Amino acid sequence: MTRFLLPLAVFVVLVGFLLVGLGLNPRQVPSPLVGKPAPEFQLQQLHEPEKTLTSKENLGKVWLLNVWASWCVSCRQEHPVLVELSKSGIVPVYGLNYKDQRDDALRWLQQFGDPYAASAVDPEGRTGIEFGVYGVPETYVIDKNGVIRYKQIGPVTVEALQNKILPLVRELQG
Repeated sequence: MTRFLLPLAVFVVLVGFLLVGLGLNPRQVPSPLVGKPAPEFQLQQLHEPEKTLTSKENLGKVWLLNVWASWCVSCRQEHPVLVELSKSGIVPVYGLNYKDQRDDALRWLQQFGDPYAASAVDPEGRTGIEFGVYGVPETYVIDKNGVIRYKQIGPVTVEALQNKILPLVRELQG
């Protein structure tokens, strides 16, 4: 009888883990950087390569960093949301153009609109790695002290913007 109890107990535990796992949202992967200072960077600007964009420039204000690329299909999905957000003036949005060709990125922004206060160029993806990027698009909410307060994995949707990002931005700006 005890010979059957151990396998049964292991089976019940495994089913329990499976049920918990099925209830998790795969878009809510915790980021080890949330609550920590954003990685420092100094990168060429997309539109003006003779100028740089640094993480230090935004100290004192709440801002979003959106990691995007012209080759990214999901970036096209979120782009109209970012364009509308940019028009609202609620929070500045900066771009991190990730592993892209400059001409392709410029053409893409010209075609679909440019929601970014500025875009930095990360051609090899090194800065993206420091931010923990494992797929584009990703968007970070960064507070006045340069601390990452939220990471949106995948496209920014109207729902994510209204329910998570903007309430947090308003709280941080207050």
